[in-house]
Amino acid sequence: MTGADRAWAARYQAGDILHYVRGSKDNGIEPGSYAKVVKTEPKENLITVQRRDGVEVTYDPERLRGISAYREIDREFSIADRVQLTAPSRDLQVANRDLGTIKTFEPDGRITLRMDSGKDVTFDPKEMRHFDHGYAVTSHSSQGLTSQRVLVNMDTEAHPELINARFAYVSVSRASHDAHVFTNDASNLAERLSVDVSKTSALEFGKQAAHESLIASRQRDISSKPASLGLGLGR
Repeated sequence: MTGADRAWAARYQAGDILHYVRGSKDNGIEPGSYAKVVKTEPKENLITVQRRDGVEVTYDPERLRGISAYREIDREFSIADRVQLTAPSRDLQVANRDLGTIKTFEPDGRITLRMDSGKDVTFDPKEMRHFDHGYAVTSHSSQGLTSQRVLVNMDTEAHPELINARFAYVSVSRASHDAHVFTNDASNLAERLSVDVSKTSALEFGKQAAHESLIASRQRDISSKPASLGLGLGR
């Protein structure tokens, strides 16, 4: 969800988890606290959230700033699993997208990670909720990382606007030894990867992506033959 999207109630769904960096005195929301969306009223541009103490608050999202929205998902973890943090933490002194390996599960439910930097961090998953499996990462979050072997998934149909020269460079250059590319359309991939987004205005790029997405959607509607999808993991 972009910054502009966060101002519109229609962009929220019941069950969304909101993190209030600044908080709101008028709504009794403390800085750094969380709340769950329980109802949206798009016509009035209002959302109702439930704070951790059970109190429900209704407000216009356009009037609040410093909010991050998340979708809550269930994950199972085991010792030695790779984990990626999806938000920074001052208390733990870790950055967004830092990677680590689960070292131990403490008796009180806390998790200890051995970060790739070499230090250990311990946190309560009920409090520090921004982490996920770290076996596959997005091209964007892989910037600055290096791996001996990289497997890259380049799906030209799912998000055609993201397949370009910059994406290819960032993804493949993460490998120190070799990189393997998986795609659903090898015949058109080279043309996609030749697109230099640095020379394309945001407006032109948006129009092109929307047009290509519409064409792809229509083609899928009239085709009864399922597309062949490539499988791959990016690190």
